[in-house]
Amino acid sequence: MLARLPPLLALLAVACDGGDSQAQSAPRATPTVPASLSAAPTAPPTPSTPLPGPRQEVVEVIRTLPHDPQAFTQGLVVQGARFLESTGLHGRSSLREVDLATGRVLRRVDVDAAHFAEGVTRFGDKLYQLTWQSGVGLIYDAERFVRVGEWRYAGEGWGLTHDDHALYMSDGTATIRVLDPATLEATRAITVQDRGRPITRLNELEWVEGELLANVWMTDRIVVINPSTGDVTAWIDLRGLLSPEDRSPETDVLNGIAYDAANAKLYVTGKLWPKVFEVRRVPAP
Repeated sequence: MLARLPPLLALLAVACDGGDSQAQSAPRATPTVPASLSAAPTAPPTPSTPLPGPRQEVVEVIRTLPHDPQAFTQGLVVQGARFLESTGLHGRSSLREVDLATGRVLRRVDVDAAHFAEGVTRFGDKLYQLTWQSGVGLIYDAERFVRVGEWRYAGEGWGLTHDDHALYMSDGTATIRVLDPATLEATRAITVQDRGRPITRLNELEWVEGELLANVWMTDRIVVINPSTGDVTAWIDLRGLLSPEDRSPETDVLNGIAYDAANAKLYVTGKLWPKVFEVRRVPAP
Protein backbone atom coordinates (compact mmCIF):
# COMPACT_ATOMS: atom_id res chain seq x y z
CA MET A 1 0.00 0.00 0.00
CA LEU A 2 1.16 3.56 -0.64
CA ALA A 3 2.39 5.38 2.42
CA ARG A 4 0.93 8.73 3.35
CA LEU A 5 3.27 10.77 1.15
CA PRO A 6 3.00 14.35 -0.06
CA PRO A 7 1.39 14.49 -3.53
CA LEU A 8 4.64 14.98 -5.45
CA LEU A 9 6.45 12.17 -3.63
CA ALA A 10 3.49 9.85 -4.04
CA LEU A 11 3.39 10.59 -7.74
CA LEU A 12 7.13 10.00 -8.06
CA ALA A 13 6.78 6.71 -6.23
CA VAL A 14 4.19 5.52 -8.71
CA ALA A 15 6.19 6.83 -11.64
CA CYS A 16 9.26 4.95 -10.49
CA ASP A 17 7.26 1.74 -10.48
CA GLY A 18 5.78 2.31 -13.79
CA GLY A 19 -10.23 7.05 -7.73
CA ASP A 20 -6.46 7.55 -5.78
CA SER A 21 -4.12 7.74 -2.73
CA GLN A 22 -6.12 10.73 -1.64
CA ALA A 23 -2.84 12.36 -0.72
CA GLN A 24 -3.84 13.52 2.75
CA SER A 25 -5.92 10.49 3.67
CA ALA A 26 -5.38 6.90 4.70
CA PRO A 27 -3.48 4.89 2.06
CA ARG A 28 -5.16 2.87 -0.63
CA ALA A 29 -4.04 -0.38 -2.11
CA THR A 30 -1.76 0.24 -5.08
CA PRO A 31 -3.39 -1.10 -8.25
CA THR A 32 -1.35 -2.54 -11.08
CA VAL A 33 -0.10 0.19 -13.38
CA PRO A 34 -2.07 -0.09 -16.64
CA ALA A 35 0.04 -1.49 -19.45
CA SER A 36 -1.26 1.25 -21.71
CA LEU A 37 0.56 3.80 -19.52
CA SER A 38 3.93 2.09 -19.74
CA ALA A 39 6.61 3.21 -22.13
CA ALA A 40 5.89 0.58 -24.79
CA PRO A 41 4.11 -2.73 -25.29
CA THR A 42 6.17 -5.83 -24.65
CA ALA A 43 6.09 -6.71 -28.34
CA PRO A 44 4.90 -4.73 -31.35
CA PRO A 45 1.94 -6.07 -33.30
CA THR A 46 2.81 -8.03 -36.41
CA PRO A 47 1.51 -6.90 -39.80
CA SER A 48 -0.94 -9.81 -39.83
CA THR A 49 -2.49 -8.83 -36.47
CA PRO A 50 -2.62 -5.03 -36.34
CA LEU A 51 -3.77 -3.46 -33.08
CA PRO A 52 -4.88 0.08 -33.86
CA GLY A 53 -4.50 2.28 -30.81
CA PRO A 54 -6.97 4.79 -29.42
CA ARG A 55 -6.81 8.45 -30.39
CA GLN A 56 -4.22 10.60 -28.66
CA GLU A 57 -5.52 14.01 -27.67
CA VAL A 58 -4.46 17.14 -25.79
CA VAL A 59 -6.47 20.18 -24.74
CA GLU A 60 -6.59 23.87 -25.52
CA VAL A 61 -7.54 26.18 -22.66
CA ILE A 62 -10.56 28.34 -23.49
CA ARG A 63 -10.73 30.19 -20.18
CA THR A 64 -9.56 29.91 -16.59
CA LEU A 65 -11.85 30.18 -13.58
CA PRO A 66 -11.10 30.50 -9.85
CA HIS A 67 -11.32 27.42 -7.61
CA ASP A 68 -11.04 27.03 -3.85
CA PRO A 69 -7.49 25.71 -3.27
CA GLN A 70 -8.74 24.06 -0.06
CA ALA A 71 -11.25 21.92 -1.98
CA PHE A 72 -10.05 18.32 -2.31
CA THR A 73 -12.12 17.76 -5.45
CA GLN A 74 -13.64 14.31 -5.82
CA GLY A 75 -16.58 15.02 -8.10
CA LEU A 76 -17.63 17.94 -10.29
CA VAL A 77 -20.91 18.69 -12.09
CA VAL A 78 -21.83 21.85 -14.02
CA GLN A 79 -25.37 23.26 -13.99
CA GLY A 80 -25.70 26.49 -15.93
CA ALA A 81 -23.69 29.14 -14.09
CA ARG A 82 -22.91 26.88 -11.12
CA PHE A 83 -20.82 23.87 -10.23
CA LEU A 84 -21.86 21.09 -7.88
CA GLU A 85 -18.73 19.80 -6.18
CA SER A 86 -17.98 16.95 -3.83
CA THR A 87 -14.85 17.41 -1.71
CA GLY A 88 -13.05 14.73 0.24
CA LEU A 89 -10.81 14.06 3.26
CA HIS A 90 -12.06 12.94 6.66
CA GLY A 91 -13.40 15.91 8.56
CA ARG A 92 -13.30 18.13 5.46
CA SER A 93 -15.72 16.35 3.12
CA SER A 94 -18.63 18.37 1.76
CA LEU A 95 -21.19 18.86 -0.96
CA ARG A 96 -21.04 22.34 -2.44
CA GLU A 97 -22.87 24.58 -4.86
CA VAL A 98 -20.31 26.98 -6.32
CA ASP A 99 -20.61 30.07 -8.49
CA LEU A 100 -18.84 29.17 -11.71
CA ALA A 101 -17.48 32.63 -12.50
CA THR A 102 -16.18 33.58 -9.05
CA GLY A 103 -15.55 30.25 -7.29
CA ARG A 104 -17.65 31.47 -4.35
CA VAL A 105 -19.38 28.73 -2.36
CA LEU A 106 -23.12 29.49 -2.43
CA ARG A 107 -24.37 26.51 -0.43
CA ARG A 108 -22.56 23.79 1.46
CA VAL A 109 -23.48 20.61 3.32
CA ASP A 110 -20.70 19.14 5.45
CA VAL A 111 -20.38 15.35 5.44
CA ASP A 112 -19.97 13.44 8.69
CA ALA A 113 -16.29 13.07 9.59
CA ALA A 114 -16.69 9.28 9.56
CA HIS A 115 -17.08 9.47 5.77
CA PHE A 116 -14.60 10.42 3.06
CA ALA A 117 -16.74 11.89 0.27
CA GLU A 118 -16.08 10.95 -3.35
CA GLY A 119 -17.92 11.35 -6.69
CA VAL A 120 -21.24 13.13 -7.15
CA THR A 121 -23.91 13.37 -9.84
CA ARG A 122 -27.41 14.72 -10.28
CA PHE A 123 -30.19 12.50 -11.63
CA GLY A 124 -33.69 13.97 -11.75
CA ASP A 125 -34.40 15.87 -8.55
CA LYS A 126 -31.77 14.04 -6.50
CA LEU A 127 -28.03 14.37 -5.92
CA TYR A 128 -26.05 11.19 -5.31
CA GLN A 129 -22.70 11.30 -3.51
CA LEU A 130 -20.32 8.39 -2.94
CA THR A 131 -18.04 7.77 0.02
CA TRP A 132 -14.68 6.09 -0.30
CA GLN A 133 -14.57 3.16 2.14
CA SER A 134 -17.77 3.53 4.17
CA GLY A 135 -19.88 1.58 1.66
CA VAL A 136 -22.52 4.30 1.95
CA GLY A 137 -23.93 6.56 -0.75
CA LEU A 138 -25.60 9.80 0.32
CA ILE A 139 -28.78 11.14 -1.31
CA TYR A 140 -29.81 14.81 -1.33
CA ASP A 141 -32.79 16.81 -2.52
CA ALA A 142 -31.19 18.75 -5.36
CA GLU A 143 -33.30 21.89 -4.98
CA ARG A 144 -33.33 22.17 -1.19
CA PHE A 145 -29.73 20.95 -0.91
CA VAL A 146 -30.47 18.78 2.11
CA ARG A 147 -29.73 15.13 2.74
CA VAL A 148 -32.79 12.89 2.39
CA GLY A 149 -31.44 9.33 2.40
CA GLU A 150 -28.64 6.89 1.71
CA TRP A 151 -27.90 3.55 0.08
CA ARG A 152 -25.35 0.79 0.58
CA TYR A 153 -22.86 -0.77 -1.83
CA ALA A 154 -19.99 -3.22 -1.65
CA GLY A 155 -16.38 -2.15 -2.15
CA GLU A 156 -15.07 1.38 -2.54
CA GLY A 157 -16.73 4.40 -4.11
CA TRP A 158 -14.66 6.65 -6.40
CA GLY A 159 -16.41 8.35 -9.34
CA LEU A 160 -20.07 8.83 -10.31
CA THR A 161 -21.95 10.10 -13.38
CA HIS A 162 -25.08 9.29 -15.38
CA ASP A 163 -26.75 9.18 -18.78
CA ASP A 164 -30.50 9.45 -19.42
CA HIS A 165 -31.21 6.01 -17.97
CA ALA A 166 -28.57 4.92 -15.46
CA LEU A 167 -25.82 5.90 -13.04
CA TYR A 168 -22.20 4.88 -13.66
CA MET A 169 -19.91 4.24 -10.70
CA SER A 170 -16.14 3.60 -10.53
CA ASP A 171 -14.41 1.90 -7.60
CA GLY A 172 -10.70 2.23 -8.39
CA THR A 173 -10.54 -0.95 -10.46
CA ALA A 174 -11.04 -1.48 -14.20
CA THR A 175 -14.77 -2.05 -13.57
CA ILE A 176 -17.52 0.53 -13.91
CA ARG A 177 -20.85 -0.47 -12.37
CA VAL A 178 -24.09 0.54 -14.04
CA LEU A 179 -26.76 1.33 -11.43
CA ASP A 180 -30.54 1.43 -11.73
CA PRO A 181 -31.50 4.93 -10.50
CA ALA A 182 -34.71 3.61 -8.95
CA THR A 183 -33.10 0.87 -6.84
CA LEU A 184 -29.40 1.89 -6.94
CA GLU A 185 -28.60 -1.77 -7.57
CA ALA A 186 -25.97 -2.71 -10.14
CA THR A 187 -27.55 -4.04 -13.34
CA ARG A 188 -24.33 -4.72 -15.24
CA ALA A 189 -20.61 -4.03 -15.20
CA ILE A 190 -18.27 -2.55 -17.81
CA THR A 191 -14.66 -3.74 -17.93
CA VAL A 192 -12.48 -0.93 -19.28
CA GLN A 193 -9.63 -2.04 -21.51
CA ASP A 194 -7.16 -0.67 -24.00
CA ARG A 195 -6.59 -3.35 -26.66
CA GLY A 196 -7.36 -6.09 -24.16
CA ARG A 197 -5.38 -4.58 -21.27
CA PRO A 198 -7.46 -3.59 -18.22
CA ILE A 199 -7.24 0.08 -17.26
CA THR A 200 -7.42 0.39 -13.49
CA ARG A 201 -7.51 3.37 -11.09
CA LEU A 202 -10.56 4.87 -12.80
CA ASN A 203 -11.64 7.80 -10.65
CA GLU A 204 -13.92 10.79 -11.36
CA LEU A 205 -16.36 10.07 -14.21
CA GLU A 206 -18.31 12.24 -16.66
CA TRP A 207 -20.78 11.38 -19.43
CA VAL A 208 -19.89 13.34 -22.58
CA GLU A 209 -21.81 12.94 -25.82
CA GLY A 210 -22.37 9.19 -25.49
CA GLU A 211 -18.93 8.40 -24.06
CA LEU A 212 -17.55 8.05 -20.55
CA LEU A 213 -14.58 10.15 -19.51
CA ALA A 214 -12.56 9.07 -16.48
CA ASN A 215 -9.62 10.54 -14.62
CA VAL A 216 -6.93 7.89 -14.18
CA TRP A 217 -5.67 8.39 -10.64
CA MET A 218 -2.06 9.52 -10.20
CA THR A 219 -1.72 10.52 -13.85
CA ASP A 220 -2.42 13.68 -15.82
CA ARG A 221 -4.54 11.71 -18.26
CA ILE A 222 -8.22 11.24 -18.92
CA VAL A 223 -9.38 8.08 -20.62
CA VAL A 224 -12.34 8.08 -23.03
CA ILE A 225 -14.46 4.92 -22.89
CA ASN A 226 -17.08 3.32 -25.12
CA PRO A 227 -19.76 2.48 -22.51
CA SER A 228 -21.18 -0.37 -24.59
CA THR A 229 -17.93 -2.32 -24.95
CA GLY A 230 -15.59 -0.85 -22.32
CA ASP A 231 -13.01 -0.19 -25.04
CA VAL A 232 -10.79 2.87 -24.70
CA THR A 233 -11.34 5.15 -27.68
CA ALA A 234 -8.96 7.97 -26.69
CA TRP A 235 -6.41 9.19 -24.15
CA ILE A 236 -6.41 12.90 -23.28
CA ASP A 237 -3.04 14.21 -22.08
CA LEU A 238 -3.31 17.18 -19.68
CA ARG A 239 0.30 17.36 -18.53
CA GLY A 240 1.34 20.93 -17.78
CA LEU A 241 -2.23 22.22 -17.52
CA LEU A 242 -1.61 23.68 -14.06
CA SER A 243 1.54 25.78 -14.20
CA PRO A 244 4.38 25.45 -11.67
CA GLU A 245 3.56 28.96 -10.46
CA ASP A 246 0.06 27.81 -9.49
CA ARG A 247 1.28 24.82 -7.52
CA SER A 248 1.99 24.64 -3.80
CA PRO A 249 3.27 21.83 -1.56
CA GLU A 250 -0.39 20.84 -1.00
CA THR A 251 -1.39 20.70 -4.67
CA ASP A 252 -2.60 17.21 -5.54
CA VAL A 253 -3.52 15.31 -8.68
CA LEU A 254 -5.81 16.08 -11.61
CA ASN A 255 -9.38 15.10 -10.69
CA GLY A 256 -12.70 16.61 -11.67
CA ILE A 257 -14.49 16.61 -15.02
CA ALA A 258 -17.72 18.48 -15.77
CA TYR A 259 -19.55 18.80 -19.08
CA ASP A 260 -22.15 21.43 -19.97
CA ALA A 261 -24.12 19.53 -22.62
CA ALA A 262 -26.34 22.50 -23.49
CA ASN A 263 -23.33 24.61 -24.46
CA ALA A 264 -20.80 21.85 -25.28
CA LYS A 265 -18.34 23.11 -22.67
CA LEU A 266 -15.86 20.85 -20.87
CA TYR A 267 -14.31 21.76 -17.50
CA VAL A 268 -11.47 20.10 -15.59
CA THR A 269 -9.71 20.74 -12.29
CA GLY A 270 -7.77 18.92 -9.58
CA LYS A 271 -7.58 18.26 -5.88
CA LEU A 272 -6.53 21.45 -4.05
CA TRP A 273 -6.10 23.29 -7.35
CA PRO A 274 -6.61 27.08 -7.41
CA LYS A 275 -8.16 26.98 -10.88
CA VAL A 276 -10.80 25.30 -13.03
CA PHE A 277 -10.14 25.20 -16.75
CA GLU A 278 -12.61 25.27 -19.58
CA VAL A 279 -10.89 23.23 -22.28
CA ARG A 280 -11.35 21.97 -25.82
CA ARG A 281 -10.16 18.52 -26.89
CA VAL A 282 -7.87 18.52 -29.94
CA PRO A 283 -5.72 15.86 -31.64
CA ALA A 284 -2.23 15.49 -30.20
CA PRO A 285 0.46 17.03 -32.41
